[in-house]
Amino acid sequence: MSAPASHSDHTTEQDPVEAVVKHIPVVLPVLGGVLIFLLAFIAVFMG
Repeated sequence: MSAPASHSDHTTEQDPVEAVVKHIPVVLPVLGGVLIFLLAFIAVFMG
């Protein structure tokens, strides 16, 4: 008979939401800066 699996052999699946949430404090300001730059560029180009 096989031995029961120990807790160290147990692999936990990583939640995709948790993988994304830990990057939000970096991604949001960067995307905000890019958006502001694009809007300013469009305003200058149209003006």
